[in-house]
Amino acid sequence: MFSAKNMRRSLTLLGMGLALGFSVPATAQLSKAEAKMAATVDAEYERSVALLERMVNQNSGTMNFAGVRKIADMMRAELEPLGFKLEWQDMAAAKRAGHLVATKSGKKGNKKLLLIAHLDTVFEPDSPFQTFVRKKDGAVDEAEGPGAGDDKGGMTVIVAALRAMQAAGTLKDANIEIHMTGDEEDSGDPIEITRAPLIAAGKRADVALDFEGLVTDNGKDMGTIARRSSNSWKLEASGKTGHSSLIFNETYGDGAINELARIIHRFRTELPEANLTFNVGLIAGGQEATLDPDGIRMNAKGKTNIIPGIALARGDFRTLSPEQTERVKTKMAAIVADHAPMTDAKLSFDPGAYPAMAPTEGNAKLLGRLNAINRDLGLVEMEALDPLKRGAGDISFVASDVDGLVGLGTASRGDHAPGETVDLNSIKRQAKRAAILMSRLSKEKAE
Repeated sequence: MFSAKNMRRSLTLLGMGLALGFSVPATAQLSKAEAKMAATVDAEYERSVALLERMVNQNSGTMNFAGVRKIADMMRAELEPLGFKLEWQDMAAAKRAGHLVATKSGKKGNKKLLLIAHLDTVFEPDSPFQTFVRKKDGAVDEAEGPGAGDDKGGMTVIVAALRAMQAAGTLKDANIEIHMTGDEEDSGDPIEITRAPLIAAGKRADVALDFEGLVTDNGKDMGTIARRSSNSWKLEASGKTGHSSLIFNETYGDGAINELARIIHRFRTELPEANLTFNVGLIAGGQEATLDPDGIRMNAKGKTNIIPGIALARGDFRTLSPEQTERVKTKMAAIVADHAPMTDAKLSFDPGAYPAMAPTEGNAKLLGRLNAINRDLGLVEMEALDPLKRGAGDISFVASDVDGLVGLGTASRGDHAPGETVDLNSIKRQAKRAAILMSRLSKEKAE
């Protein structure tokens, strides 16, 4: 696995100033076009904040299909004037709104860049958290709002970076395809349909850049070269029911709940390994137990003097590679198969898992390219983020086909909860990084 231990760490007052979005110093090692990009990002800062505010104030919870489409229309209005061709890909068959895809052809033979973001948020129309509220105090410039960081901040960075490239003359030759999914927070089923366009785009691309949020650690911007998978499972244990005074004997055995608990305890003690997390998120058992069709609610009925006949559990596990995923599944299946006498147990894995984005050498080199830009901008270099600190994301669907980098969106905190707060200043440094990185990459010949 790639290690960033030996990366140069140059924490200077200048770097800290730029981290807050100050202007690029005259000593930065930038070309004339790159200096123009940085200046354009600074000059259009309030325009970028206004775009983010408009998007945040439009609810686009995953199941608010009309709201997702309205965000797509806002992005269309920004991208068409930059020379992009826009296509809406309807996903009604998967019971989701759809995806917005933007393409622009540049110089033939040069690298093709795939940009990834998402239109939806976790906040549906019935959420009490609906409004953009800006809070500015001296150098601190923040805003609360649903999806302000995840991922409307990321889409704002994309627009700011592309406008900077256009102003500097580097956009015209760039080959760029942008995929903005409408169901990243709650993917449609089957996922093979909802992610088919993105997977195909990954096969066409030479580099993938994901504009989900920037992760910071102790005040330092981090680079993401790996994301773990997300896999859901269901466990059903059954046992012989009868009067509770007969439990544990040779005729009635342990009962369903005890068997379920025993299996989960073995999961807890036997599964742990590096880069794996395992969670039980929902559990119920008794004389009767049912799971709703959405898989998010359980109902149970029973009495204390009846041996429970059924017990259910749902959870997830996250891994760093396909090989680790299969290894964990095999271990879990073996534990479940070794059930106690007079009981039975069945394990199943949900379709639609998010694959892992493994920490490849190619991804590490991309972070190195970004750190060269950080040096030129006078920013602190970014270490590789521990993948245990980041969840699954759409870039994982293309990670096996193309080198990628994650975290080019805004810095934020409290994502997925009321009070989600975006660091508006991060729009500046992220848009500068992205514009220069895309400009440099897009001039290179495809391999």
